[in-house]
Amino acid sequence: MRRIRKVHFALMALVLLCVLAFSPADRYFEIAKNIDIFASLFKEVNKLYVDDISPTKIAHTGIDQMLNSLDPYTNYISEDQVEDYRTQNTGQYGGIGALTRVFNKKTMVTMVYADYPAYKNGLRIGDEVIKMDDIELSKLSLEEANHLMRGQVGTPVKLSIKRYGQDQPFDLEFKREKIKINNVPYSGMLADDVGYIQLTEFTPDAGKEVKTALVSLKEKGAKNIILDLRGNPGGLLFEAVNICNLFVPKGKKIVDTKGKLAEHNVTYETLNNPVDTEIPVVVLINRGSASASEIVAGTLQDYDRAVIVGERSFGKGLVQLSRPLPYHAQVKITTAKYYTPTGRCIQVLDYTHRREDGSAGSVPDSLKKEFKTSKGRKVYDGGGIDPDVKLPAQEASSITQALHVSGFIFDYATQYAFSHSTIQDPKTFALTDKEYDNFVQWMKDKNYTYHTALQSELTALEEEAKREKYFDQLKPSIETLQAKLKESRKNDLMNFKDQIKTLLEEEIAARYYLEKGAVEARFKYDLEIKKAVDIFHDQSFYKKILGSN
Repeated sequence: MRRIRKVHFALMALVLLCVLAFSPADRYFEIAKNIDIFASLFKEVNKLYVDDISPTKIAHTGIDQMLNSLDPYTNYISEDQVEDYRTQNTGQYGGIGALTRVFNKKTMVTMVYADYPAYKNGLRIGDEVIKMDDIELSKLSLEEANHLMRGQVGTPVKLSIKRYGQDQPFDLEFKREKIKINNVPYSGMLADDVGYIQLTEFTPDAGKEVKTALVSLKEKGAKNIILDLRGNPGGLLFEAVNICNLFVPKGKKIVDTKGKLAEHNVTYETLNNPVDTEIPVVVLINRGSASASEIVAGTLQDYDRAVIVGERSFGKGLVQLSRPLPYHAQVKITTAKYYTPTGRCIQVLDYTHRREDGSAGSVPDSLKKEFKTSKGRKVYDGGGIDPDVKLPAQEASSITQALHVSGFIFDYATQYAFSHSTIQDPKTFALTDKEYDNFVQWMKDKNYTYHTALQSELTALEEEAKREKYFDQLKPSIETLQAKLKESRKNDLMNFKDQIKTLLEEEIAARYYLEKGAVEARFKYDLEIKKAVDIFHDQSFYKKILGSN
């Protein structure tokens, strides 16, 4: 009962925080009444329900459902989730500097970082972790294993490792250190005059890391800069401001936030002298670029400071604030919307006016407003950031996804690295046709399944034909299509050779050059990067896009 009272108190505190703090006085009675009803219901269910239930679990479910009715970004963070949340927001944790992933119930090391204990003490990509501090990982969930790997800085951890090509497992011992995940995992020169910066997070020091990379690239001769924000989900708003400040003058408005409370109505301006306000910039975005990424892309677009290349961004124009709760929990609440310098909010889904089924709809084109950039170019709100140069998404085929998820590409890269002591520089490394044929032969005795979109549509057609009593008439045609599709699938390893080969080369390059190798190995296939370089080398086209004479 003491545990129930604690959960009850935490729930009341959460509701009070989320609602009381943000509601006018005339709603206090309604709030108090509903809290009383919920508390009474909660106690009765815990006391009388036929089966044993977890008070914490059922309360957590109720809280999640309440917050989910608002938007996906307003979340309750329980005490046991706080550490993961802190890691996500700071990019720091106590660990050994390795990433793992489960393939076929095996915990495999997928990346190690050169400056941390994992790599220094001999852990390598492709190693299977069997035990951790003598605890068998096969008996733990992935979440439990991840928590076991992390711990207080300075504490020891022992891993039992099984390595390809070695008969017996062996132990490696490490001392946990403070691990800082870089916001800029890679920067370098793509051509004699083109520098490239990959930004994957907006945790603390993102601005400093981008600045360091930018200054270094300019010293190496970069006359043009590619800032890659593809797949970057965002993070800290003020780091987005710092990054914009590298390219636009001091005192320029970057973003406005507007909320229900006056304290959330804030204008963020650049506070420092920029690094370079003239160097040509291309920003790469895709559907995975969200929040702070969209602030950077949208601001540089509004000021005609960069050409945006790729596909439309995610469309998250909401700002969250975290607040502490009792028992070391937290709540993350959407408190405002943000607006780029032209005044546009790029939020794509309207959570305030939901459909009858509870789903949120996109802002219709008819309601989108037109804005003008510094040089008079038209831009619009309500739908993410539209690139200046649109490129179609490079969709992975069903077989490519299946080989990646099931671990076959990973396993083959491990075996390849075992039998090849070195490879070429990752920018030029490529599997020969013969080597790819060896992979196809290696796959012949492997069991894997995948479903194509055409298969799904054909299955749906068959089911619909049966429902509407047309199946007997259509059966010969359906069976003919199924047979042809089955025959075609036999050649999918060759039909999608380019995609599969790209992933194989990335995985193999990582075995020799770690994260740097994986990034550089895909440059030669990257259509967005190629387009950016082409734009730089046609300065008249670059200026025309930005509305310059």
